[in-house]
Amino acid sequence: MLIVEGPPKSELPPCALALGNFDGVHEGHLEVLNATLRKAEDAGLVAAVAVFDPHPRRFFQPDSPPFRLMDDVQQADAIRDLGFERLHILPFNAAMSGMMPREFAETVLTGWVHASHVFVGADFEFGKGRSGDVPILSGIGSQIGFGVTGVALKAEGETKVSSSRIRQALEDGEIDAARDLLGRPWVVRGAVEHGDQRGRTIGFPTANISLGDYCRPAFGVYAVRISVDAQVHVGVANVGRRPTVDGTTERLEVHIFDFADDIYGQMTEVEFIRFLRPEQKFNGLDALKAQIGQDAIAARAVLAGQA
Repeated sequence: MLIVEGPPKSELPPCALALGNFDGVHEGHLEVLNATLRKAEDAGLVAAVAVFDPHPRRFFQPDSPPFRLMDDVQQADAIRDLGFERLHILPFNAAMSGMMPREFAETVLTGWVHASHVFVGADFEFGKGRSGDVPILSGIGSQIGFGVTGVALKAEGETKVSSSRIRQALEDGEIDAARDLLGRPWVVRGAVEHGDQRGRTIGFPTANISLGDYCRPAFGVYAVRISVDAQVHVGVANVGRRPTVDGTTERLEVHIFDFADDIYGQMTEVEFIRFLRPEQKFNGLDALKAQIGQDAIAARAVLAGQA
């Protein structure tokens, strides 16, 4: 898959384009993405996706809490796996945020991306002050040479499948619900960092991974799988601030079962399988050690059932 950041260095062949944020590339997004793939095949066009970087929410609210469901690498991989041939990374900066709808369509959709047909969610808004919507984009497209389709997102019951709904499921510790809405397990990707090595002193060394801009799931203990150097291991993880040791930084800590390798600096992927219990403060390290032992037993039982 060709990844194009900003304006292309040469003119690209025309495409059927899925336009949006696509954070999570979840079951709701598939309605837009699959419609784009079908159009590309039927019309002999390149199948392409365009996303904004940074996410407009981060641009307009730089101090907002972390909210991402996946990082950029995971997003590109998911889009590639669906069969897209091109991914456009649109720089969402002051210049782009200030574009009126027609300027955005002329500069970006036809000038950069060379879109022949654009697919968006039915509630898509764009342009300065969100002044554009699907009917406006369709009118502009008919004037300057591309088609537009607004696609209704997939719904479960009366509620559409959305990134905000998935974030809420994660915040509630509803891992199975989040998995169903995503269409895949929720995975945090990150490098192993040096921590305070306190876990090692009580017999439960952990791989410490920054949560970065990932949304925060319910603080507590999880049964997890962790991929390291193309090998999948199982373990028990804690997400939170570690109140027993007066921690303040939000952190993902994974104790990998039956594993003793030095993996500092290595990239990992942590797959959340089951929420076991909320984070709590214990009366000293001995009590914490005893509880982690129980958590490990519970996690092994869950993971054995997943085999």
